[in-house]
Amino acid sequence: MKKWYALLFAVLLAVGVLAGCGEKKEQVKEDNTTGVEKKAEVAFPVTIKDASGNDVVLENKPEKIVSLIPSNTEIAYALGADKEIVGVSDFDNYPEEVTKKEKIGGMEVNLEKIISLQPNLVLAHASTAHNSEAGLQQLKDAGIAVLVVNDAQNFDQVFDSISMIGKATGEAKKADELIQGMKEKLAEIKEKAKDIKEKKTVFIEVSPAPDIFTTGNNTFMNEMLTVINAENLANDQEGWIQLDQEEIIKRNPDVIITTYGGYEEAKPAEQVLGRKGWENVNAVKNKQVIDVDSDRVTRSGPRIVEGVEDLAKAIYPEVFK
Repeated sequence: MKKWYALLFAVLLAVGVLAGCGEKKEQVKEDNTTGVEKKAEVAFPVTIKDASGNDVVLENKPEKIVSLIPSNTEIAYALGADKEIVGVSDFDNYPEEVTKKEKIGGMEVNLEKIISLQPNLVLAHASTAHNSEAGLQQLKDAGIAVLVVNDAQNFDQVFDSISMIGKATGEAKKADELIQGMKEKLAEIKEKAKDIKEKKTVFIEVSPAPDIFTTGNNTFMNEMLTVINAENLANDQEGWIQLDQEEIIKRNPDVIITTYGGYEEAKPAEQVLGRKGWENVNAVKNKQVIDVDSDRVTRSGPRIVEGVEDLAKAIYPEVFK
């Protein structure tokens, strides 16, 4: 099992050129959902209220950025801030060129390494910030701006994350365009799923036996299933939860989706299909056990809409060809 697989569960269960004085200033409009200012173009200095409730002041457009979690990195890349990224976590793997960036650690970041890269901005994350307050404070004491991005649990919160990073990187317009494109694609998928007559019950397995975890209500993966008109087998429970095998068998899902194929040597579908006692589960009997790309369905970033499409094609292949 790769290191990022361990980070995934820790998270789920914890669950350019410098801009100068001549930059164009635009009319400001307050956005109450993100806690940041909306502008057609961001004029620095800019103040952003982050997920920790702190007002983060950026005097200039960041020349060097360190990202502590893959979802932040993917958002920054999607906004065109790839050249500014100088450091990423050990778990970053997308896009491919990110693997060539300096590594700053995994579950525990290397503070000395981060400081040595002399970043203007560190993109932290609310899912881990409470466990690393001392380290983040050390970065702040070194004169580095630290922005804690929200731990998104639904699409709107993913959009908030993109908007926040867009403001911080001086790419507010690109962020708005990215969000709009994601919303339009989601609407297309939802429209196509509207006419599905026989809704399927789906069990999403985010970790293999013996400790099987799944996604319950108030998670973005539950929302992804709702968008494609599928019923989450565990939607009567909250957050990321563990289910025992007897309960899963009893609930008898029509489809089983696994999300760890890229991090396990054994093939997930074969693991599930070969489990003793699962022979009469509809998904097993009908061989409706499909593995999807973990990163596209679990990272709260721009590729989350691609993850929705992956789920749609796996669950309703006759509709989403």
